[in-house]
Amino acid sequence: MIPGSCREILRLRGGRKGVAAKHTSGEVASKTALATRNAGGGKAGLQDRKGGKAGHAKFICPECKMQAASMKNMQDHYDSKHPKDVLDPAACQNAQEMHGGSTHGVAVQGTQKAAKKKKKATAA
Repeated sequence: MIPGSCREILRLRGGRKGVAAKHTSGEVASKTALATRNAGGGKAGLQDRKGGKAGHAKFICPECKMQAASMKNMQDHYDSKHPKDVLDPAACQNAQEMHGGSTHGVAVQGTQKAAKKKKKATAA
């Protein structure tokens, strides 16, 4: 038999009809990672990975328009950048509420497949 030929590869992988190929845990993990990674999607995918219109930060400072991920971060920002002012949490805008969320997973293939399966299950 010629080394590297098709017959040798099939023989090494099992090669019998009706027997499923066994997959290693690393192979399954890499396929899952590729299916659920937010990569690709063109310009829409790039914008989505950047956080969409809202960005990844949630709160916007009413004084200087700096964005902060949490109210604790906003309090720290106020203490360092606006020491004379008092933070009013109601005055901080929630950017994600204004824009309808941070990211939508445009290029995540795994979530699209799950959505299709769920749609089929409800339709049947």
